[in-house]
Amino acid sequence: MRVISFSQARSQFKGVIDRVVADCDVTLIHRRDGENAVLLSESTYNSMLETLHLMQSPANARRLMSAVEQDRKGAAKPHELLEP
Repeated sequence: MRVISFSQARSQFKGVIDRVVADCDVTLIHRRDGENAVLLSESTYNSMLETLHLMQSPANARRLMSAVEQDRKGAAKPHELLEP
């Protein structure tokens, strides 16, 4: 995560946005007299929302975490996708 001042963000706004989008990174904008803000790309934001949605169900969260653990152990096996 990159941290910049409000003044830097204001003077280099286009460049800050371009970097956030190109690098799929998050930038924290520090404000001296107020709460900080975070700038992220729309695709990063949408990914975060999707992850939150998928993890809301405890059963689904367990299945997903189990699949991640299997993959880390090398136990996951590739397969063909089923046609709808």
